[in-house]
Amino acid sequence: MEYILNPWPWYVSGPLIATVMAILLYFGKTFGMSSNLKTLCAIGGAGKFSEFFKFDWKEQVWNLIVVLGAIIGGFIGTHYLSNDSGTDLNPVTISELKQMGFQNSGATLVPDELYGIDAISTPMGLTLLIVGGLLVGFGTRYAGGCTSGHAIAGLSSLQKPSLIAVIGFFIGGLIMANFILPLIF
Repeated sequence: MEYILNPWPWYVSGPLIATVMAILLYFGKTFGMSSNLKTLCAIGGAGKFSEFFKFDWKEQVWNLIVVLGAIIGGFIGTHYLSNDSGTDLNPVTISELKQMGFQNSGATLVPDELYGIDAISTPMGLTLLIVGGLLVGFGTRYAGGCTSGHAIAGLSSLQKPSLIAVIGFFIGGLIMANFILPLIF
């Protein structure tokens, strides 16, 4: 049980991801979570309003099962297979986050100051949620996929646009963490 409750090392999880990607490539399938939103919109009839959603969504139903598995797996992992450990952060990072107002950095997987119910009930928290959601949605559409799609599926199939997108994701994350986040908090 101890082996299941702790994070898996790269030499276990990496080959598992590679095996899944090899199977998907063999069957001519692609993987990415944002494509599921497109499929859900097509199922809901968005094709009546936009050409973008006019496609045979029945070919993508398998990917919705991946989302369902991720939701169920996340629930099981959080509630039954978790050792309740926090995130091991560098002490310098913890002190910098405390200066920004994050009190228990590393105590939980995600900070309550950003992801707690209290955070989204404030005007600033709600604004961050809405603006962040719009930026993620725009970026996903503009890049032609999400981080999981490009970083896992795109790079494993040696797609140059995915390499460019992943480099952009990292640059954006560095800018956000080092310049924008300190301005917000």
